Amino acid sequence: MEITWYGHSCFRLTERGMATVVMDPYDQNEVGFLPLKLKADIVTCSHDVPGHNYLKGVRGSAYQITGPGEFEIGGVFITGVQTNGKKKFEQGEPRNTLYVIDYNGLTVAHLGAIDHVPSQTQIEALGRVNIALVPVGGGNSLNAAKAAEVISLLEPGIVIPMHYMTPDSKIKLEPLGKFLKAMGLADVEPVPSLKISSDKSISDETHVVVLSYKE
Repeated sequence: MEITWYGHSCFRLTERGMATVVMDPYDQNEVGFLPLKLKADIVTCSHDVPGHNYLKGVRGSAYQITGPGEFEIGGVFITGVQTNGKKKFEQGEPRNTLYVIDYNGLTVAHLGAIDHVPSQTQIEALGRVNIALVPVGGGNSLNAAKAAEVISLLEPGIVIPMHYMTPDSKIKLEPLGKFLKAMGLADVEPVPSLKISSDKSISDETHVVVLSYKE
């Protein structure tokens, strides 16, 4: 599997012979970065705001998933779990959906705009998470300290931070360095993408991988 970051909370997951997934496509007029010109078999949106639901940024007849449920498409299993409570949703807050993507046992969790630390019961219901895509820059989602706390509960083998301030971001968010400090790291060299052969190639110890966004 290859994971590529396009900025903000947008990722593309690809695996030979299986469905390609694009997660949280953005409207560049709202969040910055370059216009998206992506193709996918599946597109997921964590919540209904322009920075995360810009379906026009994905070409083709992609199957659209915009809320909780269980799905199987092109050999890929997807579980969507609502993370904000009913009360918040009724008060007008966009419903956030966390997605766990399963590629032949290799699982990737995209936390969307989760804004609180889930309970241990909620964490256990997700099952084993190999790779976690975690918002770390605050705003309407986790800040650095809360992101570190969520990671300690999830215990993924790999963490990829997202939703933080970059030179091309229009939204006021905290910088990546604040999250790295919360994780006890001085600096992490960005890489263009992450390639993983199987879940067996991932260490039990959590590692932070920083991706440079695709231009």
